[in-house]
Amino acid sequence: MSEKLLIPLYGDEVAPRFDLAGEVLIVALDDDRTIREDRIIVVSQASAEGLCHLILKEEIGAVICGGIEEEYYQYLKWKRVALVDAVIGPWKAALAAWVDGTLAPGSILYPRRERHEC
Repeated sequence: MSEKLLIPLYGDEVAPRFDLAGEVLIVALDDDRTIREDRIIVVSQASAEGLCHLILKEEIGAVICGGIEEEYYQYLKWKRVALVDAVIGPWKAALAAWVDGTLAPGSILYPRRERHEC
């Protein structure tokens, strides 16, 4: 049994809004969470309804996203799709955190910069 994960994209980042993603990454993971397959799909029209349809059609088990409207969040939860929302940062970092089990809602995945006093 494998798991399928979807991440709405904005370039190299997790899309800041679920409903505005022009492309998505779909990743199939093996039971030990190694990546078996990944592909990027360009969506014909950015919309929350279209992404929800794609998620159900592709039998996606989990979604990592930025902001998502409550209506779509609740709908996907009702359809038994795991959601990790309010994620900010590069999609590769989000995927790595998902694989190692450290990703949580509200994760900010940019590297920390050291502050220097003037």
